[in-house]
Amino acid sequence: MGAVLKAAPWGVRSGVGPGPVSPRAALAAAFLFVLLAGCAAAPTAPAPAPPEAVEVPPPHEYLPGLRAWSHVPEGVTTAPVVVIIPGGSWLSAVADGLHPLAAELAARGVFAMPATIRVADAGATWPVPVEDVLCAVADGVATARELGIEPGPVVVLGHSAGAHLAAVAALSAQDFDPGCRDELVAPDAVVGLAGPYDIRQYAEPAEALMGRGSDPEQDPRWAAANPVLLAERNPDVSFLLLHGTIDEVVPQAFTTDFAIALDEAGHPTTVAVLDGIDHGEVYWPSVAVDPVMRWLATVMTPATPDPPGPWG
Repeated sequence: MGAVLKAAPWGVRSGVGPGPVSPRAALAAAFLFVLLAGCAAAPTAPAPAPPEAVEVPPPHEYLPGLRAWSHVPEGVTTAPVVVIIPGGSWLSAVADGLHPLAAELAARGVFAMPATIRVADAGATWPVPVEDVLCAVADGVATARELGIEPGPVVVLGHSAGAHLAAVAALSAQDFDPGCRDELVAPDAVVGLAGPYDIRQYAEPAEALMGRGSDPEQDPRWAAANPVLLAERNPDVSFLLLHGTIDEVVPQAFTTDFAIALDEAGHPTTVAVLDGIDHGEVYWPSVAVDPVMRWLATVMTPATPDPPGPWG
């Protein structure tokens, strides 16, 4: 295996121990270590309003009707750019609940930007939501530079269905020509929060993305929209996958299976299973910020050059 699977507190490696160990068994052992360590206590409330060290300009449109909210760290000239994509079962994509996470990341020196995308409630199906993710990433890089911040690395962070879309966008960016306003940039890394990655195993909700009545086994678009099947693409893209132990919306196995596929394909992959955290808490600042910041320190590299073809 090319990559190292880790689990908070950042030191459990797959395959450690006597004798051969399968990827799934090694990852399960790492998860058990996390649960025993109690790496994240269940929070009691979301984080407070943005700190004074963060500037939040009025929202802007990165595409007609699609808004983004820049959370700008003060006093920096270089920063990771983290574009944040909301979940909503591919039916809705309301970014309001992700603003506290963006504010806290910005207070730690990250240019963070939640963005809305078009999904089923706007009449949008595959591939439009992924194209919007790529345009949001392009806008995040361009906006950071306009504000005097040189980006690096470029990260797309998604929650739930947004995590699925973020993974697809990063793994197969070169397959799309979305017609964005800004020059396209391939993401360097992905943060997935409780994503339903293998949409074959989540087929009924995923019909909101793929279209009602489409056949996951016969329609080739389902394979193109499945990051587990795309794991061998772009192996330099790094991944951080977080999942709560009491998530009753998206089972933890989605993260486990995706992490194994990424690891086997050579992606630098980090996994943290969060004890006592449910689907709606995994993006709370008190839960997500510390593991994201620790992981970002390991992927601080310049932005990925634009690939050939429609990417300029």
